[in-house]
Amino acid sequence: MDITQLGDRILSGDRRALARAITLVESRRADHRAEATALLDRLARSERQALRIGLSGTPGVGKSTFIESFGMMLVGQGLRVAVLAVDPSSARSGGSILGDKTRMERLSREPNAFIRPSPSQSHLGGVARRTREAVALCEAAGFDVVLIETVGVGQSETVVSELSDLFLLLLAPAGGDELQGVKRGIMEMADMILVNKADGPLKPVATRTCADYAGALRLLRKRPQDPEHFPKALTVSAVEEHGLAEAWTEMQTLTQWRKAQGHWARNRAAQARYWFGQEVRHALLARLESPQARSEMDRLAKAAADGDLTPASAAEQMLAYLNANR
Repeated sequence: MDITQLGDRILSGDRRALARAITLVESRRADHRAEATALLDRLARSERQALRIGLSGTPGVGKSTFIESFGMMLVGQGLRVAVLAVDPSSARSGGSILGDKTRMERLSREPNAFIRPSPSQSHLGGVARRTREAVALCEAAGFDVVLIETVGVGQSETVVSELSDLFLLLLAPAGGDELQGVKRGIMEMADMILVNKADGPLKPVATRTCADYAGALRLLRKRPQDPEHFPKALTVSAVEEHGLAEAWTEMQTLTQWRKAQGHWARNRAAQARYWFGQEVRHALLARLESPQARSEMDRLAKAAADGDLTPASAAEQMLAYLNANR
């Protein structure tokens, strides 16, 4: 693969080249990883930046419908929008449906939009293993807004806050148990809560739910990266496309304030530090996957199971083996 040519095509906004590059960075082959690293290093020189918006929420809340309506609105304003959707993988087969493109039929036909579903595989935190690198590729391709849709399974989906500038939490018109379930963890990470499905008979319920969440947000500790009245809760209807423009205005207000106060740059620097640590950890864990290391692991695991070694002693011997075979 000609990395130089591929990089030039991405910088020119070629969506097919972008899709090919994302496939490259998602590959686990050693030669592909080397090519992906070279490509990302080359594209980093462009210093292009997009507004990265992470979006999480419970299954069935209407994340895909919201993203399509919101994306269509942004495209209508002349912006280029990329959607990186993470699909849950089966713990048994490892497969994923990857049906997000079919659920965003209108947006997928837009020439200024790009939709890429990726399997979560065994990676925790609601995003795929290489979502961060896919975001960087989309920025290099000249997209103005990158929407990152998480798996949508609960409070553990806070990793998306480590690769986004804004983190939106999408919730359905409800209260009580649902409010209790998200009062900590993911809710503390959210920059904005959007109560979806505020239409028809659910509109009054959505309004009350929004008021409940707004009250809950006021009880949380004030964060230095938030101006007055943030984070806040709003009602939206992805189906009727109500409230989307107001939500976008609030997102722009928050983004501009953070840039002016220096929080944007500090957040991006902190995220780079976080992902550096993650890369080192994954590289160290990858050393355990070699055939020789697996054989030694099996031998020491058997010794621990048979009682010949304690688990702590077996672990020490395994670390000594890795240090001796670097």
